[in-house]
Amino acid sequence: ETMAMQNPPVLHKALSSLTPCQVLLLNQTSFACYKRCMPSVVRACAHGDAIVLPKPGSTARRGFLEAVGVLTANVFLTDATLAEKSPKGYQTVLDKFDGYSFLYPFGWQEVVVKGQDKTYKDVIEPLESVSVTIVPTSKTDIHELGPPDEVAETLVKKVLSSSTQKTKIVNVKERTAEGKNYYTFEFVAKAPNYTRHALGTVAIGN
Repeated sequence: ETMAMQNPPVLHKALSSLTPCQVLLLNQTSFACYKRCMPSVVRACAHGDAIVLPKPGSTARRGFLEAVGVLTANVFLTDATLAEKSPKGYQTVLDKFDGYSFLYPFGWQEVVVKGQDKTYKDVIEPLESVSVTIVPTSKTDIHELGPPDEVAETLVKKVLSSSTQKTKIVNVKERTAEGKNYYTFEFVAKAPNYTRHALGTVAIGN
């Protein structure tokens, strides 16, 4: 299965607790025409980490977690321990069935969006949101998807933006943490009425 999540930053502990063959893509976005990015949050996205919890009693599965949201809303993924101690101003979503946990700003409301597992939005700024979507994938390692530049380009054009938006990849990096491979990329997507500046991380847990 593939999971997509809108708005959190980060990949932390090597995802050693992931169920077999889960792909994790984290992406955080800011809508430049509405709000300016907060440098501290940008740094958090660039260097932070996300932890996905295993699905209790699950069999081998394939997952892909994609995160799209706003840099101005400092939402991030977390593990069960942190879920019990949410930072001030945040609330926790803990989905043990699908194996993920994340924080979102207090006051955001859950909304139903077709094709998404979970979606939370800012009541005042509806473009600021965090969501999780699950779709299938047959890959077992991030390198099977292709080289970093190729994967980033495909995700940005096919998944993270519409055909009417002009996109540009700003930066792409690869790293390994505790045996897990990650692709991290930054991109800009321009629409007629707004611009999105986003950071994303992709990984597959075996």
